[in-house]
Amino acid sequence: MTNNSRHDLPPSMGSAMGVTYRKLAMYMQHHLKQYDITPEQLTVLLGIGDSEGLIQKEIAQRARKDHPTTTRILDQLEGKGLIRKQQGERDRRSFLVFSTDKAKEVAEAGRLHEEDLKNEILECISAEEYDMLMELLNRIGEHFSEVNKE
Repeated sequence: MTNNSRHDLPPSMGSAMGVTYRKLAMYMQHHLKQYDITPEQLTVLLGIGDSEGLIQKEIAQRARKDHPTTTRILDQLEGKGLIRKQQGERDRRSFLVFSTDKAKEVAEAGRLHEEDLKNEILECISAEEYDMLMELLNRIGEHFSEVNKE
């Protein structure tokens, strides 16, 4: 006799990815709380720190975020004193974004916590599996970026 309980159904890929993402995000949120920054804000902050003086459009592309989300995050980071905006010389409608000294400290701590997260993941999968997982996730993400443009 088979049990038709919903608990016996195998998770869909979307569900499994969503649950795992939320658990990883919770881990990072817990560790970043002391810096008053979210994982989403850290992603943007790290991108700015890696290439100072980017315009918002470039930041959005590097962080793989849409324009409104990037605007919101930049406003939050500016409010926390982690970035400063400077009006562009060629296009006065755009602005260049720079990280502050405070941001550099927060970004370094964030990088260390991301490394801790990776090490925690490597407790349950091999380095080869981790590399393969990252490759597959990037490939799927790129594919659906194209699919969603249609």
